[in-house]
Amino acid sequence: MTIKVENILKLSANDLEHYKLHLACWNGHEQPLNVYLQGWDNWVGWNEWRGNKNDFNRGYIFCLIQFYHESNKWLFGGIFRVVKRLDDWADTEIGYELELVDLHKELIGRLVIDFPRYQGMRGRSFLLEGYYKDFVVSEILKKSFDGINFPGYENINVDFPELETVFKYQKNDWKGALENVKGVYVIADKSNGKKYVGSAYGDFGIWSRWAVYVGTGHGFNDELTKLISENGIDYARRNFRFSLLEYRSMRIDDNEIRNRESYWKEVLLTRGQFGYNKN
Repeated sequence: MTIKVENILKLSANDLEHYKLHLACWNGHEQPLNVYLQGWDNWVGWNEWRGNKNDFNRGYIFCLIQFYHESNKWLFGGIFRVVKRLDDWADTEIGYELELVDLHKELIGRLVIDFPRYQGMRGRSFLLEGYYKDFVVSEILKKSFDGINFPGYENINVDFPELETVFKYQKNDWKGALENVKGVYVIADKSNGKKYVGSAYGDFGIWSRWAVYVGTGHGFNDELTKLISENGIDYARRNFRFSLLEYRSMRIDDNEIRNRESYWKEVLLTRGQFGYNKN
């Protein structure tokens, strides 16, 4: 049975005329879902941004966050009242002072909406009344979304901000899977295609090794350390993607892990000009 959003939210037809719809999508640098997960102030700041166009020229903003792991899905990001439009936005890129309203605050981060973005819907801001009736409830999560579930060892392919979220919320499914395996992983730099192949062995699993990257951005690897020292950890947030190439039981001999690490360095040409491995 299909349940429309209009059947569960308390917005009348007259209310809609006072709202702009904000479809928060990838801006070329960041996914708004990752920004939301990094902290509430970050998410509010995303909404307060303004470009040349005065997108939010009504009293309220109905915010949806692109749930980019699933096609045509959006996470409810709250309803904001536009308290003030700022005159110095051209200098600061902060165009609005916003205030979260209480209406449906309990559904922030929980209500997932099914809405296929129409062809030709460019930009981020639209008249809410033109699309509200098309919103369908996909699901209501038991708790506020705190990052993707563990996808299986063979399907790990996460950007640095997603990995930060996994550790921030200490997601048990990820931790339980990764803290008890050794393995070989690859970090890809999306800005230039270079890769770094690393491994976790000894008494420390993949979980402990990746925790070091989350804390430093570079994991104390020589070339990555230089890169992050020069550009800051935001470079890792913009460009690094993690994947697991192989995993083994903690009982396996460490030499096998080292040999497999060396193998993947050869296969992916990560020593020299094509990668960040020094040896």
